[in-house]
Amino acid sequence: MATPNSSNILSSTFYFTGIPGYEKFHHWISIPFCLLYLVGIVGNCTILHIIRIDPRLHEPMYYFLAMLSLTDMGMSFPAMVSLFRVLWSISREIQFSVCVFQMFVIHTFSFTESSVLLAMALDRYVAICHPLRYATILTPKLIIKIGIAALLRSAIPLVPLLVRLTFFSFCHSHVLSHSYCLHQDIIHLACADIKFNVIYGLVVIIMLWGLDSLGIFVSYVFILHSVLRIASREGRLKALNTCASHICAVLILYVPMIGVSLVHRFAKHSSPFVHIFMAHIYLLVPPVLNPIIYSVKTKQIRQGILHLFSPHKISSL
Repeated sequence: MATPNSSNILSSTFYFTGIPGYEKFHHWISIPFCLLYLVGIVGNCTILHIIRIDPRLHEPMYYFLAMLSLTDMGMSFPAMVSLFRVLWSISREIQFSVCVFQMFVIHTFSFTESSVLLAMALDRYVAICHPLRYATILTPKLIIKIGIAALLRSAIPLVPLLVRLTFFSFCHSHVLSHSYCLHQDIIHLACADIKFNVIYGLVVIIMLWGLDSLGIFVSYVFILHSVLRIASREGRLKALNTCASHICAVLILYVPMIGVSLVHRFAKHSSPFVHIFMAHIYLLVPPVLNPIIYSVKTKQIRQGILHLFSPHKISSL
């Protein structure tokens, strides 16, 4: 059932949940979250800065890495702002209209990150399977189009879901189960028929995350087939090593995502701390670990970071 008075719903107030039972320790709990978020912001901004100033990194692989850094920060920033407002006892309240916008941003960048990882898999496929055509296939114009398409592909399917939310009535609790807004969380508070949102939301996940993961898998099947045809062992290892960072980035996104899904499905009666911890790990792990992995595994990024802090020693690498 829907309500005709959407303006009242948009101005209504919802309440975030901190960590039940640990309210006295919220300020202390905020310290590790703050440090992790700071590491993520500094790491991703450093990678973006290095790619911008170093002409050697103006290549498709690093443009896609810059997209990954931007999506990491875009996905985690709205949730972290809400979390710190709760943990620092600033406010637990959020207007429904702001909640819908936050939901839109988090889900959009979450889907966009998956699309960027698919684009990076295709980049590795072209680099390994068609090295002589790499520069002619992945032109700057094509990369820009891929980035725009990834963003639009992630944002547009969410519009029907979020617009429909504005016509729901919320006659019971207005307390969310997390410290940020998620579609699957808020629809369970609605006094309405949510069947469309549930089914359509599942279809969106399958069409975006499902097809992306399938595309990544197929890309690596072709990559592995091409690598096995390389005669020398060193050549095979070198080719696979160029994919190591990307494989780690894929695992970093999908493993926590699967973990959150399993917790919600099979551990519904576990401690609220587990649910809240997993929900934030899902949004914190990619922006924190991706810059570290690419800094360690990618020589050019590592050299760029060392050049920032010790420009006179870079020649010794």
